[in-house]
This record gives sequence, structure tokens and C-alpha cells, in this order.
Amino acid sequence: MSGPAAVMSLVLAETVAGAIGFLFLTPLWNEVRRGFFVLVGVIVAALALGTAAAANAGYDRSAGGGRGPVWLAAALAGATLVWLALLAARQPLPARIVGILTVPLAIAMLGAFARVADQSAGLAFFQLVAGAAFTGAVIDGLLLGHWYLTDRRLSRGPINRMTLLLAGAVVLDAAAVIAGGFGGANQTQAASNSLNPLLSISGSASLIAIGMVACTGLIAVFIRLTLRGTRPAAVQSATGFFYLAVITAFVAELAAKIKFLP
Repeated sequence: MSGPAAVMSLVLAETVAGAIGFLFLTPLWNEVRRGFFVLVGVIVAALALGTAAAANAGYDRSAGGGRGPVWLAAALAGATLVWLALLAARQPLPARIVGILTVPLAIAMLGAFARVADQSAGLAFFQLVAGAAFTGAVIDGLLLGHWYLTDRRLSRGPINRMTLLLAGAVVLDAAAVIAGGFGGANQTQAASNSLNPLLSISGSASLIAIGMVACTGLIAVFIRLTLRGTRPAAVQSATGFFYLAVITAFVAELAAKIKFLP
């Protein structure tokens, strides 16, 4: 894979995997209503389809790696639609089982993307997993903040936990960006393949990524401080900060993945 579409597919794949992981591997199932899972599931399915489309558009036969990422992203979208259908049919236990099974499928998808990277598969997989935790915490936190407008009785536990997970993901993603190095890529190739020619300047992509990760970490601190307030408006303010975190996290991952592919 190569080109802007391939870069976009990487960021979308991370977001999908992270959102699914935090949705089913945290206690949310026993804390929020069924509607929240429907909300996140619909968004995840759409993003997974977008991942498959972007990966297919960025497919480069000469770059190798095959179409594995495309098929796995499509399979993940299909599996998500299955557990959404089960939820709609009032079958929560089967829906939860299928949902949990989508987590290893998402990990397999990240593994397939790691094999097309222009670096060792192990390092690439670590960067993708870190990015998934980073973007997944941001997306789920944003949607959870909105859900408090629907469920006024929901305790602060879920959003407090998601804020702490975001803080931890910031540290993990910063380590992943640093592990990827700061060297510059070939100027002509980078300018043609990146989403912005400015990112082709030696080391600038990694520096921008680090800066945006740091900004997201600062936003996580603001969210935590905001949630110390006891008024319901505190959650609304925290949700506003999550909007900013979506922007900084998305930019960080785009910049970090510019040098990811050949």
C-alpha cells in the first residue's frame, strides 16, 4: 500500500480497533444502556468500511503485502453489523459474545497492516496498537460524554476511567512515535505520498506527531480537572475537551503514519 489513501486507512484501522477494544474490554457493558453500544457500533461499522475502502484505494501491487488488510477490515465491519443486529433483536448475550470476538479480529487486522509497513513488523505492530489505544480512547470518550446527555443517572465512573485510559494511551503513543525515529524520508517520494508536502521536510512529521500527542495529553489533564466539578455541566465541558482531543489525536496519527509505508 502507498499514497494518502493508505495513510488514511492506517489511522482509520487504529480508530476502529481502539474503539472496539475499549467498548468490550472495559466494564461498560454493565454500566451503560444498550443504546450506547448501538451508537458506537454504527460508527465503528462505518469506519471499518471506510478502512477497507481506503486500503483498497491505496493498494499497490509493487509494494507487496496483498489485500489482507482490505478483507480483514471488511470482515470486521460485517461482524460489527452482526452484533448490532443481535442487539436490535434483543439478544444481548450473543451480541456481547460476537462483539468480544471482534476484538481479536481487530488485532489481526492491525497485524495485517503491520506487515505492509516499511519497517520491522514487530515495531510497526507496536505503533499501530499504541495508535489504536490513543485514538480509541478519544473516540469512545467523546461518545461517552455525549451519552451522559441521554442517561442523566449514569455515574462519573465510566468517563473518569476513559480519561485515565486516554492519559495512559498518550504515554504509550509518545513512546511509539519516538520508537519510529525522526529521520527524513526521500523528499520526492514523501511529497507525493503524504497528505501535506510540508510533512516531507526531514523529521517534521515525527515532531508534529510528538507535539500533537503532547497537546492531547494536556487536554486529558484538563478533562480530568474539569470532571472534579460536581455539576452536570462538568461532563459537558469535558466532552468539549474530547472534541479538541479528537482533532489533535487525528493530526498526530496522520503525521506519525506518513513514514510508515514504503
